[in-house]
Amino acid sequence: MISRISHQLRRVAVASAYAVLFAGSAMAADTLSIAATPVPHAEILEFIKPQLAKEGVDLKIKVFTDYVQPAVQVNEKHLDGNFFLHQPYLNEFKKSHKNDIEVPVAKVHVEPFAAYSSKYKKVADIPAGATVAIPNDPSNSGRALLLLAKQGLLKLKDPSNISATKKDIIDNPKNLKFKELEAATLPRVLNQVDLALINTNYAIEAKLNPVKDSLFIEDANSPYANLLVAREDNKNSPAFKKLIAALNSPEVKKFIEEKYKGAVVPAF
Repeated sequence: MISRISHQLRRVAVASAYAVLFAGSAMAADTLSIAATPVPHAEILEFIKPQLAKEGVDLKIKVFTDYVQPAVQVNEKHLDGNFFLHQPYLNEFKKSHKNDIEVPVAKVHVEPFAAYSSKYKKVADIPAGATVAIPNDPSNSGRALLLLAKQGLLKLKDPSNISATKKDIIDNPKNLKFKELEAATLPRVLNQVDLALINTNYAIEAKLNPVKDSLFIEDANSPYANLLVAREDNKNSPAFKKLIAALNSPEVKKFIEEKYKGAVVPAF
């Protein structure tokens, strides 16, 4: 009798072990590690995390404060995807990194790019020889030059070229001096320059409201929608499909509109 009970207990123990093993495998299969910058990307992901958990997706949000490592970490398969970049940035990244395996799977929002000054209230007040700080990554520096050109502060060889560089400037009537800096540092140098063109995520972190505090801002026709990016090998996974659906949901649209009040605009 004791032998039979012991045998049954061993069978239960083995069955329980297999159950734990398979449960662990299922959880691992539904875990997504997504790189994001703090605002608004990580905030949006935090908003949908509870709903995804109910759907069996364990969303791990890895926060980065720069624009390089979130792409590199996905490219090297350390993370499943990222949420911080736009298509022009991804295009430039693909040019400079080998074996790039990143693919956009959803548009989520637009962060209208804007220019700020702690010294001047109007574009007309910007003096000759003014120092202008712009991002140093190719896609966003081109974006900055296009925005300056739309304000008549300079002329570009091709005013529609989103990859424009300083070499494409054909007229600089105010003789503006450019400082190219890492995007994350731009809010910190605002009081050291005459004008700074700052990505909205970093502006919001610095308590700047792009709608109220900027001298000028991109219009609604911006080609810089922020993307959810996956790897080629996981873009069609059930977990990613659930993440895409959550990010493009009416609930997220309402969250973006109410929380950011025009500083971030839904792109879906």
